[in-house]
Amino acid sequence: MKRRLEPELMDTDEQAAAYAAADFNESNSLFIDLLKQLSPGSVDGARALDLGCGPADIVIRFLRTYPKASCDAVDGSQPMLDLAQAELDRLPGIAQRCRLICDSIPSGQLPQAHYDFVLSNSLLHHLHDPQVLWRTVKETSTAGAIVLIMDLMRPASAGWAEALVETYTRNESEVLRTDFRNSLFAAFEPAEVTAQLAAAGLESALEVKVVSDRHLAVMGRLPG
Repeated sequence: MKRRLEPELMDTDEQAAAYAAADFNESNSLFIDLLKQLSPGSVDGARALDLGCGPADIVIRFLRTYPKASCDAVDGSQPMLDLAQAELDRLPGIAQRCRLICDSIPSGQLPQAHYDFVLSNSLLHHLHDPQVLWRTVKETSTAGAIVLIMDLMRPASAGWAEALVETYTRNESEVLRTDFRNSLFAAFEPAEVTAQLAAAGLESALEVKVVSDRHLAVMGRLPG
């Protein structure tokens, strides 16, 4: 099935509210489990970057898992960041370790060679040029940084995509169902992501894995 682009930003209040209200516990828990495989111990003073943070669920899970780390969280959608800020306001111990940044990548607001973790969940498929993400990973990471990029994986057919929509968003709003369907069509296949890493010079450091029936993950540690 050929890739079909979707808008790079989910920037309406309706989309942001539907996304924040949806149940992503399974996939977001998977993200943190994969991260623990990469970094099982303490990370005192570590600085993380979350690209495409949305309403900040991954950020909050990360900061709970690593209580001595901090995180800069970037999203181009102000409605998403408004929801993220509202959630962080309920968690002062976490909020003080998080900085929200409204911007798209490439972003001049991000320091270079600064972050010990570069994380992203469900951003890659939104990007019309995926190399923007891989350049940002390379430019913002410290030597030896841990990288975890998780995203949807494009199904082989429209029928398979529709089956995933029915399985995972049956009880969600029509807005979310439509966005999920569009995202499946916009997602990449594992071989395409492997080719992206090769083009970016990251193929020796990062590995592409299929981690669920609808997700792939790019994970590893950059050269020290």
